[in-house]
Amino acid sequence: MKKIVILIVALVFAQHMSAQLFTKEKVQNLQNFDKPRFSWGYILGFNSYDFNFDYTSDFLDEDIEVKNSVGFSVGLLGNMRINDYLDLRLEPMVTFTRRDLTFSNPLFTSEFETFREVRSTYVHIPLLLKVSTKRINNIKPFIIGGVSTSLNLSSNEDNPDDNSVGEFRMKTNTNYYEIGFGIDLYLYYFKFTPSIRGVFAMTDELVRDNDPNSPYTSTIDKMSTRGIFINFTFQ
Repeated sequence: MKKIVILIVALVFAQHMSAQLFTKEKVQNLQNFDKPRFSWGYILGFNSYDFNFDYTSDFLDEDIEVKNSVGFSVGLLGNMRINDYLDLRLEPMVTFTRRDLTFSNPLFTSEFETFREVRSTYVHIPLLLKVSTKRINNIKPFIIGGVSTSLNLSSNEDNPDDNSVGEFRMKTNTNYYEIGFGIDLYLYYFKFTPSIRGVFAMTDELVRDNDPNSPYTSTIDKMSTRGIFINFTFQ
């Protein structure tokens, strides 16, 4: 599903850019749209979160399989224009996602022991710098990057129960860096911006089990989120 969505977005990019770049100059829509210092919008999108596991030196073979799925994102946009090519953006959003973990420890004999479903609802707040090219007819490609923080409303960090009774716990707060690209499409009535962005956690998110020799968490040195956001912004 994720690959299909990415392919569709890439095809739309290619078709629209080809139409704009390889035809004669056209009348520009929304010619003064980018002139104000501040502008606003809203965001709808898809996400796919994954986990990256680093293991301790005593256990270097990966034993946790992660199956991710396509989630949903909704948020707001606040944009501050610096100049014709630079914008500072705040994009607070709520994201919903699910990851399934399968532990392959030979000590486990039942699905209750090997399987953990991790559903997460994040309040995700990125602060991003957008670097755009010169506008060409009714398109303006850009790259974007920055840092972000999130509040995981489903973390279970303070839950006294752990994996011994089926509770997989994560830390509530996480910091990330983000990088991506997109294209502003100036339509007749509004500006539409599809974009793709990679999100990478900078901190360890795992809350370890109460038993220091837990077969679930004792071999993990670090667990961090990585993900892909496909956003559609309307201004």
